[in-house]
Amino acid sequence: MDKGNRTGKRRRRVWPAAAAFLMIFLSAGCSSSSDASKDGFIQQIAQSYPELKDRAYETATVRRVIDGDTFETDGGAKVRLIGVNTPEVGARAEPYGEEASEFSRQRLSGRKVYMFADAGDKDRYGRLLRYVFIDNDPVMFNETLLAEGYANVMTVPPNVMFAEKFLALERQARENLKGLWKDESEAEDDGRTTGAAGREQSGPAPQPPAPCSDPKIKGNINSKKEKIYHLPGSPAYDRTIAEEMFCTEEEALAAGYRKAKNS
Repeated sequence: MDKGNRTGKRRRRVWPAAAAFLMIFLSAGCSSSSDASKDGFIQQIAQSYPELKDRAYETATVRRVIDGDTFETDGGAKVRLIGVNTPEVGARAEPYGEEASEFSRQRLSGRKVYMFADAGDKDRYGRLLRYVFIDNDPVMFNETLLAEGYANVMTVPPNVMFAEKFLALERQARENLKGLWKDESEAEDDGRTTGAAGREQSGPAPQPPAPCSDPKIKGNINSKKEKIYHLPGSPAYDRTIAEEMFCTEEEALAAGYRKAKNS
């Protein structure tokens, strides 16, 4: 075999190997770009919400919005947004419930979401409790509901990571009469929708939770400066913003609160 033939055969062996290497290199480059994009979004979240830095998260696609604060993923899991409560729909419909549900439906349906847990994982109904971010939107959706006036704060220990921030957003929405707060002046003045934002800014600041593991009774100061407490299950309970939480009615009475008329 002459030298030219040997060289030609070597070239034919080298080129397929080089082509295979090039394909692997390009494939690795595309994968790295995708990972970098995902990591970049998580870094954005961590910059705005340092409490979530290095915390585990999960992703899913929203298959169905149940109401303003609850949705179902493509995997069949039901997710309840932490720290917020939108008005009820259906048989127990409340004012602005349909509007809140439609807002969530337009923003979440079919979208990929990133979900972070707090101290607890699920509620008593088996729903995942999560802080939720829509893909490529670094503003937490829980916050968006509050800022736009579609929800009020509902703090349930131990999931209290952003409780103070959420309360500030709700106050701002109330002051601007956004969403469900726009008709607040027509509401009954018994604490149903009044709370810290309904008083002068010089009023008392919210107090820390009562010294028991899970206080349920809400103490509220209405615009007439009346101190009223609301029991779980009462008509105004879910919409009442608590200045103080109590474990027993005796504690609430000792702090100067009276029982709500409709409790």
